[in-house]
Amino acid sequence: MHRSLLLLPLLSLALSPAVAQDMPQSGGKGGDKSVMEQANETAKDEAAAGVALAPVAEREEKSKGAVTVDGRRLGYTATAGTLTVRDTEGKPTASMFYVAYTLDGVKPGTKRPITFFYNGGPGSPSFWLHMGSFAPVRLRTANPEFIKPAPFDFGPNPDTLLDKTDIVFLDAMGAGYSRSLGDTKPAAFYGVDEDADIFAKAIIRYSTKFGRWNSPKFIFGESYGTTRSGALAYQLQDRGMALNGVVLLSSIMNYGYRQPGLDQVYINYLPSYAATAWYHNRLQNRPADVATIVAQARAFANGPYMAALAKGQTISPVERDAVATQMSQLTGLSADFIKRANLRVDLARFQKELLRDSRQTIGRFDSRYMGVDADAAGERPETDASSDAISGAFIGTFMDYVTHTLGYKTEMPYRLSARDSAGWAWNWKHEAPGRGGEQNNPNTAVDLGAAMRGNPYLKVLSLNGYYDMATPFFGTEFDLNHMLLEPGQQGNLAFRYYPAGHMTYLNPEALHAMKRDLSAWYDEAVSDARRATPPQAPSLSGDVAGDTPPG
Repeated sequence: MHRSLLLLPLLSLALSPAVAQDMPQSGGKGGDKSVMEQANETAKDEAAAGVALAPVAEREEKSKGAVTVDGRRLGYTATAGTLTVRDTEGKPTASMFYVAYTLDGVKPGTKRPITFFYNGGPGSPSFWLHMGSFAPVRLRTANPEFIKPAPFDFGPNPDTLLDKTDIVFLDAMGAGYSRSLGDTKPAAFYGVDEDADIFAKAIIRYSTKFGRWNSPKFIFGESYGTTRSGALAYQLQDRGMALNGVVLLSSIMNYGYRQPGLDQVYINYLPSYAATAWYHNRLQNRPADVATIVAQARAFANGPYMAALAKGQTISPVERDAVATQMSQLTGLSADFIKRANLRVDLARFQKELLRDSRQTIGRFDSRYMGVDADAAGERPETDASSDAISGAFIGTFMDYVTHTLGYKTEMPYRLSARDSAGWAWNWKHEAPGRGGEQNNPNTAVDLGAAMRGNPYLKVLSLNGYYDMATPFFGTEFDLNHMLLEPGQQGNLAFRYYPAGHMTYLNPEALHAMKRDLSAWYDEAVSDARRATPPQAPSLSGDVAGDTPPG
């Protein structure tokens, strides 16, 4: 998922005794030791000390499965394994863990699409997307409530994307079973650009190993994974791998406006506040559907609210009262509370204040979820109810599945976050292409815009949950609508919206709608790439997104 604030302990696997790592031998000459000989000696020393190691030799554990999609039975091969990334001298530097699902009966070198999935954090493994979204198997979820403890409802996923694309889930370095190798420091991968670089190398390695260079290629990131996707799309293209499509789920492309003293973050949150107040029935004149209140909030946020915040302390009392009153009507908060907050309501305060009279809080990742604090008079929620409600089920399901169904066994602990590793520190600086320059806070929408200008066939689909309070959809619209695309490129950008939170797939109705939208989008992206000329932009008088216009 994301889990930038959710730091969970390591899970140690109680498995069979460790099997010695299979490391290829290298015959060095003379008195100097080869890289592989040094690595072997290091591995032996660590093994003698009882350290569980990532393999240098690439592992593959294969199993068979089947899923029925729209009445069609799809047989597939599931592969849990590792990709070894090497530097330009051939020295192994990283072992990235992955789980791939490939349709049976398709030969290497196929033109069948392939999609690489990953979560965010930064530093999160991919089991959130893996267990909940478009794999051939899924943890079944329903209402926004606590998922009961084991046994979990896990099984075939009729909304899988396997009918459209092969699927590969990648774990970020330091997370899951992904580890640095040899004397390479983990910090070499902990940064905006460092992270995008290792993902690019791993995708290139996978495509080379399994003959997928001629396959239409897509990347699918969630949360910080969308930050990664902006940089990754450009880096892959710069290395000779032009993508067919980028899927952005619950996006945060630009961290710059989250700095203290800037008002854009409050503007970005306002439509999400309105949607949440609508869901919890906190509006006096509640419209029939959430899209209506969202449209009203967009107009207010881009108009009177933006103008009021821009005036800072010079705003007149009359204008402050008028804006607070209208904001109250949209968010369900009292005008007095809004004025005392200087028209700038932080997320934590909104989570605590909206349902304060019923002694309940609302979730951050999904504001449909409600929690209860010991201190009902507090300033912020004591925990995130939407995270607490699902984490145990997702973690438990994955740990059982990866070891007993996929058969990947190791004594290395599966890290639920790279933040649990020693020496964790993230380098937030980013070198953007062109005029983007060096950024202290990344905005990889700059990179994605450059990739779209360079590749007229590159399609981008933004998937958004109305109740996502971690990465508000209005902020996504702002970032992607400021990529400065030409009219011909704007037609390659589309937005979709669902009655769900950050993990939109938790809502089964939203998951089904997303599958329908993605199926049509994949068909369009693949067919456009086969045309002799790039697709043309639609008329700007129409809704290019095919859904609620983004502002």
